[in-house]
Amino acid sequence: MKRVYNFSAGPSMLPLSVLQQAAAEMTDAHGSGQSVLEMSHRSKDFTPIIEKTEALLRSLMGIPANYRVLFLQGGASLQFSMIPLNLAGVEPGIEKKPAFYVETGIWSKKAEEEGAKYVDLFVGASSQDRGYTYIPTPPPPRSGDAYYHLTWNNTIVGTRWTTPPETGNVPLVADISSSILSEPLEVSRFGLLYAGAQKNLGPAGTTVVIIRDDLIGKAPSWVPVMLRYDIHAKEGSLYNTPPCYGIYLIGLVLEWLHALGGVSAIAERNQHKAALLYDYLDHSCLFRSPVDLGSRSLMNLPFVFTVEDPVRRADLEKRFIREAAARGLVNLAGHRLVGGMRASLYNAMPLRGVQELVRFMEDFEAQEKGGLHVSHPNHE
Repeated sequence: MKRVYNFSAGPSMLPLSVLQQAAAEMTDAHGSGQSVLEMSHRSKDFTPIIEKTEALLRSLMGIPANYRVLFLQGGASLQFSMIPLNLAGVEPGIEKKPAFYVETGIWSKKAEEEGAKYVDLFVGASSQDRGYTYIPTPPPPRSGDAYYHLTWNNTIVGTRWTTPPETGNVPLVADISSSILSEPLEVSRFGLLYAGAQKNLGPAGTTVVIIRDDLIGKAPSWVPVMLRYDIHAKEGSLYNTPPCYGIYLIGLVLEWLHALGGVSAIAERNQHKAALLYDYLDHSCLFRSPVDLGSRSLMNLPFVFTVEDPVRRADLEKRFIREAAARGLVNLAGHRLVGGMRASLYNAMPLRGVQELVRFMEDFEAQEKGGLHVSHPNHE
């Protein structure tokens, strides 16, 4: 069986060379005579793996010395709780601290739902009025806000921030799960960054948290030990058994990215891939992007049919997904909450994959042309 082009939003495809290296080292990693799957997290064999992974991440992202890198578990979803507990948690019976959130999609909404359990949460801006198809103009934080939270790249709806808002002394917190290492990001503009690994870093099961030193140690005494940043920082992410194999694979992905030329080089490639698909969508009569031009993601590109009849549109979607899979283009269905289609073009997606997708879409459109009765904003 040949490899397919996997456009899944996560878990997503990994670089083939990384998978091949992991396979070659499966039973004997680095001459240890054992698999990383079998290593003790406190052993002399695993210590250089986690240290090298952190060093590579620091180098590639330009992480300042006054930030800690933590390898945790629970995905970004657990961070929805850990962030308010550690940055704004209070003892029982004391009034909740205020925190500022910007709502730009379903995952930012989920972060709000969890955060509201622990803080006096204020939604300062939202793009829900237009189906989250744009990034709203961010207002400044309020005096006294414990932190300012946003989702940098919105996986489901396909929008992204391009410039962080100015938040003054209020720590800026961002979920970068689906955009980490896809383009340069000035870490020092943020107090805390977090990312699930299963999109651009490695397999599911590992969460990376990058947190400024002065934000560690603020959790109240009642917060469970496994949910405290200070405990994980003190123990070097080894308070309990971490996802060792996931950390090892992240290290291999970071080595691959470093060999390609780093974040600037991959950003140029990502921009080229996204431009190729967006250009086709903007000139198609059958497909269109629902996202505002200035807010479009480089990583997650949703698209829909321009056909107005919902029955025919649904039939077209099913046929599109089926025929694309037959061409080796898989996981193109949109998220179940929004429908349509979606192509995730993470770092590991080669240019050839996007070219094959556009070629298939051109063929699909040509087949439908005889019965088309649709309009496109660019063709009116």
